[in-house]
Amino acid sequence: MVRVGLAMLQGARYEHAEATKAASLQLGVDVEIIHLKMGKQVNAELDCLILPGGESTAMRKASQSESLLEAIYAWMSEHPTRPVLGTCAGAILLAQPDSAHEPFIRTGISRNAWGRQRDSFEAMLEVSLEVPAGKDVELNADERNQFNHQPLPVQPSASESSAKQFHGVFIRAPRFEQSSIECNPIVSLGEETVGVLDGARLALTFHPELTGDYRFHRWLLHRASNAD
Repeated sequence: MVRVGLAMLQGARYEHAEATKAASLQLGVDVEIIHLKMGKQVNAELDCLILPGGESTAMRKASQSESLLEAIYAWMSEHPTRPVLGTCAGAILLAQPDSAHEPFIRTGISRNAWGRQRDSFEAMLEVSLEVPAGKDVELNADERNQFNHQPLPVQPSASESSAKQFHGVFIRAPRFEQSSIECNPIVSLGEETVGVLDGARLALTFHPELTGDYRFHRWLLHRASNAD
């Protein structure tokens, strides 16, 4: 059983949960997804974390009352080999944590650097990350929850791109400061790095949870299964 902590701050949280479930079926791994809303839920029993996209400033403010981000940063400092997947604003939180912590990924990052909401776009990306293959599975979207929310429909898993390409969705996306990258670049858009791996921390400036390609969530679960 892999226990996945999903920060419920903002953004496509439920879509990340759907993608995680799909990845677990593809790998044949049992998962428990813990929806993290309070700092006291972040404990040593978690095997990995997901930091979804959204608006990073709003996320920091939303986390204050229950000390969620503070607990997440403390957990990452205490468990450096346990994997973390940060997407879009989640990548910002990894690169620019609070003043009590050093950056968790060694790169600068700029908020909303691709432009405003209307400048959002999709593009094919090149990926160089070792990820276990997943078997084809039949996926059924979750029903609406108690808040009348249902995850956005995505393409079926059969649409997964080739091993070296990925369909990237950029929504008011940040950009890594290219000259400052000191960790491993693993996803590129042309000459620009849009995904980095620093030890067990994977940061993406796009939204993999909004596609039918679950390789980054498979990476997370596989890495968590083999972490110390």
